[in-house]
This record gives sequence, structure tokens and C-alpha cells, in this order.
Amino acid sequence: MRILAIADVIAPQLYTAHVPERFHQVDLVLCCGDLPFDYIEFIVTQLGKPTFHVPGNHAPAGDGILGHDGQYRKDPEGSTNIDGRIITFRGLRIGGLGGSVRYNNEANQYSQGEMHRRVWRMTPRLAYNQRRYGRGLDILITHASPRGIHDQADPAHRGFDAFVPLMRRYRPRYLIHGHIHLYRGETQCTQFEDTTVLNAYGFQIIDLNDNDQ
Repeated sequence: MRILAIADVIAPQLYTAHVPERFHQVDLVLCCGDLPFDYIEFIVTQLGKPTFHVPGNHAPAGDGILGHDGQYRKDPEGSTNIDGRIITFRGLRIGGLGGSVRYNNEANQYSQGEMHRRVWRMTPRLAYNQRRYGRGLDILITHASPRGIHDQADPAHRGFDAFVPLMRRYRPRYLIHGHIHLYRGETQCTQFEDTTVLNAYGFQIIDLNDNDQ
């Protein structure tokens, strides 16, 4: 299965009429936050593939944004918000945890304790999957990174502590995040125990072996 993961900035390679030709082998699109709705909707329209997302810390609050049809919406059309959920797509168990560490009390920001509680609420499903399939989920998409992996020292870009024990216990094959912008050759891919942690800044292509469970 080929996965297109996107986050944070518009990639010129994806904002073009040539997308269907260049990315025709993509089976699934995963959005890790802080992208304009019209950009996500363009990709959805051009590729016509199932698309899932989590909100970033700059996602619209309140009623959302006003669409071309005059209606307010909180999510881009054609993409499913999986924040705080675990879904199944073609046998893959995919979870989502959006937002960033709280630094100015705006929407989609959480304290370390609040994110621990969000993970705890997913525990029954994670534990069931662990018993049945040997891992709690296959892919976790987040906006922020795990604490100590790809994160930064400033308050806005610290990672979440809760993601580290989640990876240790439930062994996702991938944790795909955004939020950390890449300017000076920062590390984009790190192996943490059984989990590949990948920063999807811009875009990344992931080729997943369907038989690798």
C-alpha cells in the first residue's frame, strides 16, 4: 500500500494538475495538520483516494471557516477527521491525535496531562487490538511529535510525553507527525523501538508492505 502523508506547508509538487499522473499509485492520504482546507480538498479531488486527517494547532476554532457555499465547516470536504479515534482501512488500524502542546491557550492545544488522558481514552481499543493483532495500531497520525524525538526546545514545539509509552506498549509501525518545520537538515525519520517516527513536513511517500504485520 502506498501512503501519501502531508503536513504544515503546501508542496508545489502536489498543487498541480499533474498530481493524478505523478501520484497515481497512492492508495491513501494522511494529513497531519496545519494545511489549508482548499489544498486538502484539491488533493482529494485530484487523487480521489480515501483521506484522513487530524487538526494542527492552527486549525480553525469555533464555527470553522466559511466555505464557497456560504456554510461554515470545521473539516475539509472529502477528508475524515480521526482525532481521538482509531479507524480501520483495508486491514490497517489507524489512530489520530491532533493538536500541540499548550503554549498560548488557543484551540487544539493540550497540556501534557490532557494528552495523557486523551491517550488513556483510546486504551480499550488499543488493548483489544494488541491482544488480537499483536499491536495496538499500525499507524498513528499526530500533529505534534513525541517528546524527545524531532521536537524542539521552545514551548510551542515540545513533543508530547504520552506518545512515548504509547509507542513502547502498543507498537505502531509508524507514527507520522507534522508541526516541526524543516529548515537546516533536521532529522525527518527516526526509529524508536518497533516504530518508525516520520515527520511529514511538506509530504512523504510511505510504501507499506501489506503482509508485514
